[in-house]
Amino acid sequence: MEEKEKPRLSRLTAIITQLQSKKIVTAKSLAEKYGVSIRTIYRDIRTLEKSGIPVITEEGKGYSLMEGYQLPPVMFTEKEANALITAEQIILKNKDKSFIENYSNAIVKIKSVLRVSQKEKVDFLAERIHFRENPEKEASSNSLMTIQGAITDFQLLEIKYCSLDNNLTRRIVEPFAIYNTKGNWLLIAFCRLRKAFRVFRVDLIQKLILQNETFEPHDMTLEEYFLKCQEKYQNTPDTPLS
Repeated sequence: MEEKEKPRLSRLTAIITQLQSKKIVTAKSLAEKYGVSIRTIYRDIRTLEKSGIPVITEEGKGYSLMEGYQLPPVMFTEKEANALITAEQIILKNKDKSFIENYSNAIVKIKSVLRVSQKEKVDFLAERIHFRENPEKEASSNSLMTIQGAITDFQLLEIKYCSLDNNLTRRIVEPFAIYNTKGNWLLIAFCRLRKAFRVFRVDLIQKLILQNETFEPHDMTLEEYFLKCQEKYQNTPDTPLS
């Protein structure tokens, strides 16, 4: 009996972590993640509810935790802690100052819940990891965090943008997504000036102002955007960014 209960206990703990990390979690996704039936997940959710965890069931959507409910700090395994420290060393070489500052603040909070033995190991590991990208630690932008907030809140951005061919324009854009390539952050946005989607290098944005006005979300995934771009340009030569 004891051996059978161990996997379930681990699964229940993991389900709580999932509920903490996402707004909505479906029974199907949990069943697939832990290799059990949906009926088993239903039983797990009922067990959590009986133990006092305020799980909210949203019919037709999934499960969530009651707003404002706080659980004890998450405990990290040694490998998970090492993964976070490795990520920190990569991010410290990033070119966006706001990204570096906010991740550094977050990692301090994460380190605060590590066990003493883990803290010693992650500090040692941090001294033994080195990435040669951006060796001069050049910070070429300071607006990535503002852009991320605008993407999730569907807020318009006004940007003063100097393109690669030195053309300076002012634009109102609807931020859609960001991605990183060759050390540079790129913003995908619907440009109201051009009335089409455009890609902007974040380090070429000379001024960025967050607008109070919001916009309707675009009914398209990032993957669908890339597929459309591929179809549009697969038979044409590469063109410079906006």
